[in-house]
Amino acid sequence: MAETRFVAVRLGSLGDIVHTFPAVAALRESFRNAEIVWVTHPRWKSLVESSGLASEIWPVESRDLSSVRELIKRIQTFSWEAAVDYQGLWKSALLPFLGGVKRRIGFSSKTIREFGVPILYTDQVLPATTHIAEQNGELSRRAGALNITAPFRLRIPEAHEVEVRSYLQSAGIERYIVLSPGGGWRSKCWPAERFGVLAKQIRASLGLRCVVNIGPGEDDLATAVREGSGAAEPLFYNAAVGPLMALLCGAACIIGGDTGPLHLAIALGTPAVALFGPTDPARNGPYHVKIGTRRDNTFGNDIVLRTPGGTTSHKRQRQTADSMLAIDVESVLEAVRRRIGGSA
Repeated sequence: MAETRFVAVRLGSLGDIVHTFPAVAALRESFRNAEIVWVTHPRWKSLVESSGLASEIWPVESRDLSSVRELIKRIQTFSWEAAVDYQGLWKSALLPFLGGVKRRIGFSSKTIREFGVPILYTDQVLPATTHIAEQNGELSRRAGALNITAPFRLRIPEAHEVEVRSYLQSAGIERYIVLSPGGGWRSKCWPAERFGVLAKQIRASLGLRCVVNIGPGEDDLATAVREGSGAAEPLFYNAAVGPLMALLCGAACIIGGDTGPLHLAIALGTPAVALFGPTDPARNGPYHVKIGTRRDNTFGNDIVLRTPGGTTSHKRQRQTADSMLAIDVESVLEAVRRRIGGSA
């Protein structure tokens, strides 16, 4: 019988879930026999599953009232030690509240983005750390975890590895670099045409082909990359989470902004060159768990490029931020040379 039961709420998105893994790993490390139920959006069920941290995964579509009602009834069926809301939004905080969980842990009003949400928590945590992965971990510690983060490992189904390997071989690609030009909001994305020029220079100077990760609704980015790449022949790839993990895991390096694919690649151990502008790399940058001690520099060997004096705004705008425009192709190419050399 499980010694205790927790419900962890993190509905999305890709990068945010990746930055929640170290915190839930700390909870699992301290409560090895506990029942940890992770509530997430159906799209991310396989990603959460790959971590092996949750005893069960309960998907919910927050925009579907019937799905929300079903989940709330499911939560009401059990007795919980605590609910930990790693998301901090009304749609996430309401689930354990309406589910009748007596102890509900979340961020305080000084940290949270949506006004008034902390009123639904019994325990409001004001983080003392900077990186979001460690801030999430402070919620786990309030729930009883001994450490704020712990190591975790993502497992890739063999079928997805075979699928991606076959796809790359059919294109004549062995060693490659992944470019990730997209993102949830364009202001933190580097211009797609520069990714194209970068692909051309990587092919010319490093002899490597680039595979461009393109998400749904990013056809315009693919066109811009293609037009800028000349004869570099980048391969464009649009896949679900499992095959994407296989693609990222096999790459020599990933280059991208503060977006989900970048953070997923880092979690898989892929060397990274991260391009930052309106978001703060101290809070959202590459994160590596170091066992037993807290690290002030969480970037490991990964390289973060950000214009000196860049302003942190977190404004979700449609136009590329000036701080991203200030990063030139030559600087990124040099960073790639250093990162690949450092990972050899």
